[in-house]
Amino acid sequence: MKAIILAGGKGERLRPFTDNYPKGMVKINGKPILEYETQWLKQYGITEIIFACGYKHEKIKEHFGDGTKFGICAQYSIEDEPLGRGGAVKKAWELIDSKETILVMNGDIYTDLNLNDLIQAHMKRKDIIATICLFPFKSSYGVVWVNETGLVESFEEKRTLPYWVNGGIYIFAPGVQDYLPETGDHEITTFPELAKKKLLQGYKSLDYWRGIDTIKDLNEFVSDAKHFSVIRKAVGNLEPN
Repeated sequence: MKAIILAGGKGERLRPFTDNYPKGMVKINGKPILEYETQWLKQYGITEIIFACGYKHEKIKEHFGDGTKFGICAQYSIEDEPLGRGGAVKKAWELIDSKETILVMNGDIYTDLNLNDLIQAHMKRKDIIATICLFPFKSSYGVVWVNETGLVESFEEKRTLPYWVNGGIYIFAPGVQDYLPETGDHEITTFPELAKKKLLQGYKSLDYWRGIDTIKDLNEFVSDAKHFSVIRKAVGNLEPN
């Protein structure tokens, strides 16, 4: 299986870290987010990776080159103008055999998801052409519990709510290509259409996942990292490149 990593984001909410680099190249302990992602993919035998690039794409290519240094085969699908994530996937997919099932993921996440489980869940369903990985929705705000008289009884910080969110990790069968826009976001165009036709599966995971979209996300990720041996050295060492 091959992978497309959507790495064209400007990361405006991560400035100044992204003033001169794309979001996926923000470094933690000297290593960009994209490198953590490629290491995760390698664990599951995915070594052929296409970076769908746009903003500051040369920085990604300078770092990964042909991928040999990182034990992968790296290719680049470069947008001359923003295509949106759906359009970026469609363009990058042109570099892959159209008959292959592929993995697509956002270039600004960290996870320890068991990828084999996700792939198997997709493959055993013959009635769908796409699977999206879902994770529990953790509130960014504290919850206040109030009794029937209006008195505050307790507080609960960042409670996990009974909802699931799109984690930005997908398995796409070849048929998905027909539903991707030339320009636009697949979450707004492709997924609703697939859901309407009952061709889209949601795979629920309780494994660790975090989107890294803001400075707050970065700081919380570093705090979480204290519990992960793979990135333990990253604690307290964010770098604006």
